[in-house]
Amino acid sequence: MAIDADDMVLTRSYAEFPSRVAWVVTYWRNDLRLFWYTTDKGLWLFALILGLIAATFIFALQAVDAYRDEKRNLVCLARNVYFEARGEPIAGQYAVAEVTMNRKASGRYPDTVCGVVYQQNWDPRRKRYVGAFSWTELSSLPTPMGEEWQRAWKVAEAVYHKRQAPVLEDALFYHATYIKPSWARGKQPFARIGRHVFYK
Repeated sequence: MAIDADDMVLTRSYAEFPSRVAWVVTYWRNDLRLFWYTTDKGLWLFALILGLIAATFIFALQAVDAYRDEKRNLVCLARNVYFEARGEPIAGQYAVAEVTMNRKASGRYPDTVCGVVYQQNWDPRRKRYVGAFSWTELSSLPTPMGEEWQRAWKVAEAVYHKRQAPVLEDALFYHATYIKPSWARGKQPFARIGRHVFYK
């Protein structure tokens, strides 16, 4: 079987490839050594320390911002549970918190808990912006406190940190059993918990 010249050149190139790579690596390593021995190490050490301080500072700022965001979102979620369902059984409170988090995750609503809770949409019939949750439209509210607030906070934490197994996956809407809002027409009820009816 005859081997043409192109195949021979290609075979030789493949055979020499590892030694060429080794030569390049050795060349660059020697250049780096020379650079390291001839450069002022004090300046490099100063730059390294400065970089580490800056990186630590930036990381600390990001951690503080993330902690603040989490606390703010937990407060919004707990307030929603408190004002929407504090008189409900615990399952009803979990359901309200879950719907709030479902909205945040859906992509159809704001991407923060506070954005979801305080969202307002234009109502052409009333000719004004209307809150997604009715309590957000009230001008004065009692300060959340006592056992009901502590329970709302625990519910909010459990749902926010996904420590509570979801029971209303994909549910985005609910209303009290004693009202019949127009938006509920044509929607299939998904569950009834306490005094709320839930929809997908």
